[in-house]
This record gives sequence, C-alpha cells and structure tokens, in this order.
Amino acid sequence: MGVTVIGVDGAALPDGSAEALEEARLVVGARRHLDAHAPDHARKLELGPFQPALNALTALSADEHGVVFASGDPGFFGVVRTLRERGIRCRVLPAISSVQRLLAKAGRSWDDVAVVSPQGRDITQALNVCRARPAVAVLTVRGAGPAQLGSGLDGWRRTLVVAEDLGGPNESLTTVDPADAAARSWREPNIVLCLADPDAVPQRSWHAGGDPLPPEPGWALPEDEFSHRDGMVTTSEVRAVALAKLAPRPGTLVWDVGAGSGSVAVECARMGAATIAVEPDETQVVRLITNAAGHGVDVRVVEAAAPQALRELPKPDAIFIGGGGSDVLAACAHAGATRVVAALTALDRVATTRDALRYAGYQVEGVQLAASRLVDLPDGAPSLQPTQPVVLISGHRKTPGEQS
Repeated sequence: MGVTVIGVDGAALPDGSAEALEEARLVVGARRHLDAHAPDHARKLELGPFQPALNALTALSADEHGVVFASGDPGFFGVVRTLRERGIRCRVLPAISSVQRLLAKAGRSWDDVAVVSPQGRDITQALNVCRARPAVAVLTVRGAGPAQLGSGLDGWRRTLVVAEDLGGPNESLTTVDPADAAARSWREPNIVLCLADPDAVPQRSWHAGGDPLPPEPGWALPEDEFSHRDGMVTTSEVRAVALAKLAPRPGTLVWDVGAGSGSVAVECARMGAATIAVEPDETQVVRLITNAAGHGVDVRVVEAAAPQALRELPKPDAIFIGGGGSDVLAACAHAGATRVVAALTALDRVATTRDALRYAGYQVEGVQLAASRLVDLPDGAPSLQPTQPVVLISGHRKTPGEQS
C-alpha cells in the first residue's frame, strides 16, 4: 500500500501529482477536489467524517495506491498527522498553505504571526490568542469562523482580514472590524488574519510566531519597572508566586480585579495570556495603560468597580484579586475560572477568603510571603530589609481533562 497526499491551492497540482493519480486505486477528498482532479479509473470517496476514509486507505493491498486531496499544505494543521496516527506512511506533495496565500494577498510578512486552529475544540483558546497577540492567523472551521471571532473580540481593538475561497473562483479579501464581522455571513472555506494594527510594520523576528517567552528581563519584574503610587504595587516576590498559581499562557484569559497599576496583568500578558484589568480609580487606570504600553503588551482595561464590572466580561481561566470586599470575592469565586488567587495583607480576611473559595468548589492553598531583601548599610555592610508580609490564597478547580 502506498498513499500520496496532494495539496490543492487553486493553481496547478504539485509536481508528481499526475503520476500518483495515474497509479491510484482510491482517491479521497472534498467533493470540489474530486470533481476537479480525480481520474475516472479510480474509486472516489468524498470526505465527510474521516474514519471511513481511514478504513478504506488501510484496506488497500500492498500493491495498491491511494491518493488523498487536502487544501494547501497537508502537513500544516492538516491530514498528515491523522494518517500517521493511524500508522499510514505517506508521501506528501504540498501546495501553498492558506496562511501563506492570505499574508501574500495582504502584502505582509508573516514570520511574527501566530497561527491557531480551533479544529476539534472550543473557539475560546483561539479567541484568547487573538485578544493577546498583535497578529494572529486563524484557520477557521464551521462554528468558529469570522462571525464568531468578531463576536468574541467585542471590546478589543482589532481588525480582521477575511479571505474567502482562497484560490477558488469566488476568492475575495475583506477588511472589517469585529462588529462588522459578527454581523454578516461568510462564504466557506475562509481564513482570518486578526491584527491589532493593520498598518504596523512588525519587528524582525527570530522565532516563527513571535517570542515564545517574555523577553528580557524575564518575569517577576522589579517594582521600578512599573509606574505606581507610593509603593502601591505588588512586589516581585509576590508576583512570582502569583504567576505560578495563575499559570498564564497562550490561549488563556486572566482577569486582574482591583488591578491598581496593573503589574500582575502586565506580567500575565507578557507570558502570552489575554488579560483584562478591572480598576475604578482613574489615576490608577492611567498608570495601568502606561505600564502596559511601556512593556509592549495589550491589556484590556475596564475602568469600573467590581463586581458590577465583571458581569459582561468573557469567562476567565484565571483571576487575580488585588483588592475589593466580600462581594468581589464572591463574584470572582463563581465566575467559572479554573484558578483564583487573592492577595491579602489583612489576616482577618484569610479565613473568609479560604471558605468562600472552598464553598465554590476550589481546592484551596495558602502561603504567607515575607521576603527580606539584601541592602547595603551606610558603611557598606550587607543587611536584610523586610518587605510587608502578604498572604496568597489560591484556589484550583480541576478541569474535565484533569479529573482522575
């Protein structure tokens, strides 16, 4: 048995395709690909669910040959992985991927562009990458297309470039804002480029998709890296532990409630998470915006008081509570996040915070952080200077994939 996977992009088929099709006993693909390219002598199997195609391909005898048509580059978020998982070794004749074609049509370099696919999963992770990153290509699927992306990006300053039927007779390229994308229907197949600034020229990249980790100087940054009011900023030691508990990463959404100057929100954004900072104080909001801009991250700022401000926000994966009363804690505990972390300086709030998270179904841990920093005395001798103790109460709720 031999299987050749042929990429189709609307142009001529790749070199070697004619020979593979001449030998083919079975040809598998979408109806439009079969109608355009499948030879008359071969059995044709239209793709819907992929399992029948896999069964037919594995049933080929040792001297029979099969061909699979796939859009673009079959090795890029494509069918090659599925075939290999089934133990089918294949020869691949790739075409230009839809991402390459889209960025070429847009006249933009794409080494900095993150590429995400919601295939087989909820659209939320793809949305969170679009909320966090300045340039993202989304390999859309039914139910997770331009309209759904536009709806989920309400509140974020984004421009969507939607390519429909790339390489086909109805090819079109449309630039819209999220609200317009959500309000209309789109021809399939399509692909979306989500941009924070469509006119920006990206910096030269060294890693495809942009930096994989925060750039220097890493994370848990010193307090003087942030504009803040009279020392009213979460210390780097507390932030380091809070980040470990929040687990910010690409595809997740973090709320920073009572954000103050936004140091936690900025750190989470630098680690690739989408972030929303909720802060009612206008002066602190200005600092927050300044800090986000200074570190080159996109933090959505909601200038309003919790818990009212939380009601219309998208569901978070993690929440950091930097301030607020029992009503804020209760709202955060029942917002559906997998992780909640509260920073407390008043010991009388420890028990109520622990109990509120336990009541909401979280496994709760707590730690008091009392760091002493090395300083120099006037005579040059070393000494230790204590910082204000802070208690971090963290709750973790297992996701379905973590259940034992």
